[in-house]
Amino acid sequence: QVQLVESGGGLVQPGGSLRLSCAASGSILRIANMGWYRQAPGKQRELVATVTRSSNTVYADSVKGRFSISRDNAKNTAYLEMISLKPEDTAVYYCYAEVTTRFLDPPRNYWGQGTQVTVSS
Repeated sequence: QVQLVESGGGLVQPGGSLRLSCAASGSILRIANMGWYRQAPGKQRELVATVTRSSNTVYADSVKGRFSISRDNAKNTAYLEMISLKPEDTAVYYCYAEVTTRFLDPPRNYWGQGTQVTVSS
């Protein structure tokens, strides 16, 4: 099995910063894309950022220039640096990873437990 453990959420004032981490462990042969989605109360889950194995990145328009995603393949860990945080960034952030566990099997998505990010004065 594969587990994703998130850390780094919390309460921060507008304009502040946070760093999220997502560590994958278990029966991992290879991880393709990793990233984060977020879900605010009463809203649909939305993609925040994705990083490929070769560190190509994609961001939601709402976070471009403020969020930066990276990964350490040796540690099976992804990071999301968030600066200039706004109240509208408040949400539960869920990391995911596209993991292959056995040779020739297709990858499947695994999810973290979610971490709360609250931006408020």
